[in-house]
Amino acid sequence: MPRTISLRLAAACALVVALSLMSVSVAAAKGFSADLRVVGKGGKILAEKTVTTGAISVKTSPKATCFGPGTGGSGDSVALKENNALALLARGAKSTPALNPLLISDSFDFGLALCGVGSGVAKGGLSWYLKVNHKGTMVSADTTKIKAGDEVLFALAESDPKTFAYPEELALVVPAKAQAGKAFTVTAYSYDEKGKRKPAAGVKVTGASGLTSATGKATVTLSGPKRLLATKGDLIPDRAAVCVGGKCPAGS
Repeated sequence: MPRTISLRLAAACALVVALSLMSVSVAAAKGFSADLRVVGKGGKILAEKTVTTGAISVKTSPKATCFGPGTGGSGDSVALKENNALALLARGAKSTPALNPLLISDSFDFGLALCGVGSGVAKGGLSWYLKVNHKGTMVSADTTKIKAGDEVLFALAESDPKTFAYPEELALVVPAKAQAGKAFTVTAYSYDEKGKRKPAAGVKVTGASGLTSATGKATVTLSGPKRLLATKGDLIPDRAAVCVGGKCPAGS
């Protein structure tokens, strides 16, 4: 009898473990959410949205020749796991026409090379720059691991020919809501390639009475909900939504 009880307990434990593993597997299959921002040529913001990750296939393109003759893709499809930056971009492109087509090459050993996103194609000194949580990456987008809640930025930018450093990234901090006709304060920051943040002076912000001060602050007055754009020279721009009178900008 004791042996029968032990076997039943063992079977019960095995069932619990199996159900737990199944639960974990289902949760993993659902993926997770991360924030995607894509900035194209001339600082045009092509996408700014939260994307749910998931395994996806991307088709490489013979037209992805931004690294020189003979560097185009094979035309084959490549399967991507859900936990990398390129998969997040590909998932975002499924629901964002401005991100299509994706021009990707599989002709390199280091990973997949990103040549084009929508109308933004790398050429001359321009190339696609990738940052995760404001820090530049040193590997290809398909080998850059991400996790839930990460902020992923793809920007078409020109690196310095001597230092190879890319322009700093702007980040605009605004109140979630404001009153119509009543001034409020916004703050602009800049992030370098290592993710170091500092106040950004001289930044132009939509609706601001002037450029940001030495502390990165500016005063803004709105009559209705709006997405504020922060720009300065060749720095990578940022945009932030402000709700006014209980109404928020479309898509926010």
